Amino acid sequence: MDSEICFTSAQELARLVRTRELSATEITQAHLDQIERINPQVNAIVTLVAEQALDRARAADAQTAAGAPTGPLHGIPMAHKDTHDTAGIRTTHGSVLLADHVPAQDELIIERITAAGAITLGKTNVPEFAAGSHTVNPVFGATRNPYDLGRSAGGSSGGAAAALACGMHALADGSDMGGSLRNPASFCNVVGFRPAPGRVPSWPTSAAWSTLAVQGPMARTVGDVALLLSVLAGPDPRSPITIAESGSIFAGPLDRDLRGLRVAWSPDLGGSVPVDRAVRDALEPAVAVFSDLGAIVSEDCPDLAGAEQVFRTLRAWQFALILGPLLEHRQRIKKSVVWNIEAGLALRGTDIADAEILHTALFHRVREFFDHYDILLLPVSQVVPFDVDLEYPTEIDGEPMHTYLDWMRSAYFISTTGCPALSVPGGFTATGLPVGLQIVGPHRADRRVLEVGHAFELATGFGKRRPTIGG
Repeated sequence: MDSEICFTSAQELARLVRTRELSATEITQAHLDQIERINPQVNAIVTLVAEQALDRARAADAQTAAGAPTGPLHGIPMAHKDTHDTAGIRTTHGSVLLADHVPAQDELIIERITAAGAITLGKTNVPEFAAGSHTVNPVFGATRNPYDLGRSAGGSSGGAAAALACGMHALADGSDMGGSLRNPASFCNVVGFRPAPGRVPSWPTSAAWSTLAVQGPMARTVGDVALLLSVLAGPDPRSPITIAESGSIFAGPLDRDLRGLRVAWSPDLGGSVPVDRAVRDALEPAVAVFSDLGAIVSEDCPDLAGAEQVFRTLRAWQFALILGPLLEHRQRIKKSVVWNIEAGLALRGTDIADAEILHTALFHRVREFFDHYDILLLPVSQVVPFDVDLEYPTEIDGEPMHTYLDWMRSAYFISTTGCPALSVPGGFTATGLPVGLQIVGPHRADRRVLEVGHAFELATGFGKRRPTIGG
């Protein structure tokens, strides 16, 4: 029974708590038991606050018994990405420099989750300073893929994705600059959503005007992602780019008829990126599902010229802005982070100006592309989950990958567009490794993307295939 509780959807858990068919304490204890049993194999939860979680669960049950008002996440266990500040709970960013850091206050995303009634279990593993899409750091080591323990769980929200796949918590928060919500979701057969910039306001941050990095939800189903997004989204005066719409627009049913939907499918971003044959083979049948559902599918891709320069420049600038002061500890920081900071410090004003001009032109080309299509489909990742002992894949179909970013273009090119993008389970390779399908919508069409993802999920059921170790 405990195992079934751990794989029950968050939406259903919320209903069971409301109707008092299950208590928050029972649900929390079941997830803590699952963590004790499974986490040593995957290393997804790196800081556990079991007693605090049980105390909060008992308080939640007392609140339910008293008939007091409760939030939409009341009694639902979840863990938080180890880059999100949690008051009184260690937050390390995967760095030896912050190995004992305990924040004094929650950041906004945690404030909202707590206010909605969720039960905090602890923190999920990340790469050092969330840099790169493979979750390994010198404080806690590597998170392993639940579908093959010898492979990567992706990153930077890799701990969150692996824990979800194994039933260690029902919902997870994360962040995404170049694919950090989408890539680990793809690798671990769960759902990760990069919302439109400003949909989930960030605070505190020293880069409040930036649209490159966003925070967002992760879960095992699209419906659960929408549930969490309904809590995370909505305006806040502390964010200058916040979107005014209430998060409640994501709370309703996601049912949508896909007949007549205009779908563009691009297996390799118009030939601009190499894609592993196993990824293509897994996704081709998935795309055919859209035709079966009545959508009009064409192979096409927006012109993403300039996306590489935009991403590399603005990413480096943000690394210098946020992490620049850490260079005095360069011997204790991984080389790829030092490289990114130094690249940012070397930028000239004209470099940033050029990137902004390209960024604006890119936005308008993509905007015009979506005049002709409702949705764009493409792979989340160009590769299948790779060896956990590698820092990053060094080649794709014989084409060398020179840096730890090169293999992530199918995700970070989309980041530069500012479009909402969903990673939904899209199938499996012949050897049983998960492959994610990326669903991209027009500017701020977040709900449309979720509706389409939900319809695809119902038609395929790929997300129901659990890893052997979690069941």
